[in-house]
Amino acid sequence: MTSRRVSLPLSAALCAIAACIGFFSSAGKAHAAPAESAGFPDKLTLTPVVKGLKQPTAIVSARDGSKRLFVLEQAGRIRIIRNGVLDPAPFLDITALVKSGGERGLLGLAFPPDFASRKTFYVDYTNRTDIGNTVIASFKVGEHPDRADPASRKELLTIVQPYANHNGGQLAFGPDGMLYIGMGDGGSGGDPHGNGQRLDTLLGKILRIDVTSDASSYRLPKNPFGNEIWAYGLRNPWRFSFDRGTGDLYIADVGQDEVEEIDFQPAGSGAGANYGWNIMEGDRCFKKPDCKKSGLTLPAAAYRHDKGDCSVTGGYVYRGKAEALRGTYLYGDFCSGRIRGLRRVGGKWQTKLLIDTPYAISTFGEDDDGELYLADYGSGTIYRISLP
Repeated sequence: MTSRRVSLPLSAALCAIAACIGFFSSAGKAHAAPAESAGFPDKLTLTPVVKGLKQPTAIVSARDGSKRLFVLEQAGRIRIIRNGVLDPAPFLDITALVKSGGERGLLGLAFPPDFASRKTFYVDYTNRTDIGNTVIASFKVGEHPDRADPASRKELLTIVQPYANHNGGQLAFGPDGMLYIGMGDGGSGGDPHGNGQRLDTLLGKILRIDVTSDASSYRLPKNPFGNEIWAYGLRNPWRFSFDRGTGDLYIADVGQDEVEEIDFQPAGSGAGANYGWNIMEGDRCFKKPDCKKSGLTLPAAAYRHDKGDCSVTGGYVYRGKAEALRGTYLYGDFCSGRIRGLRRVGGKWQTKLLIDTPYAISTFGEDDDGELYLADYGSGTIYRISLP
């Protein structure tokens, strides 16, 4: 399949089988969960790693053994942190291509499992059209391993945006080797075009594409609706992640007026899932009186805006060396700076406030060893998360 430009509405053949395909290939079967702690830790410690970044939007590891962390700056640069030192020269600078500001900019980065050999990676950014459309593009590493080749850019997918907000932006490779893409509902307020529940648009969705064979195009895997859509009913998924230990998927979806939510899919499930927006906002009915919950995948956790929270930032399940934290999914709030933990105990979800910070938490990150980090958007500081 060649690279595509997709506008509204998306012209694609739809199939009516919502759960026809799981997300694992035959080589990606679920496996037993690794050993983890039985409860929540008492508190967290945040240690500054580097300062001086400009509006960081993502922290990503290539998991190629280099121990590098790649940090996105919203304006269009990718920076490298190695051994606690920020490289003064960018890994990639595409500021000339990126419309930055508000919820637009360089928003996502993903390295494929075979990055060490292919030297290809993928980004999500807002282009410089009037409003700013979403572009998914590939790049290759240049002659020096710490410098990408800007001329190697190949646009795989362009998605027309009706408004400037709710751009999503998360990219991640799943346990099946496919590239997953988080798309917001197109913006404005209340989803005026109903994109979250429509299957003729890529907005308000988790997309899944196959980029394993070619850096300049993609193929459609066996998705449930015959197009790029893997799951739908999302408002603005600001960070999702696969648990590196189990393959389970966690999605943080930013709410409208009252509720933030964390959605969950066990490994091997989730194709065709409907997370409810704009019928639901988190665990409350949004579309009244026509609020039909049948067939919806409701959140594992939700929290209100009554204590200064307003915008969830999704994180990761901790798989590092600290036993008391292992198996806990960490997520934050951009407005309040609070970090909460989520885990399932005795078949029921439990969540706990772990630390109250003064930071505007724009993203979390995971390194080669499963240790976690967060970015303070305002100061441009990256912190390592640990136990006292």
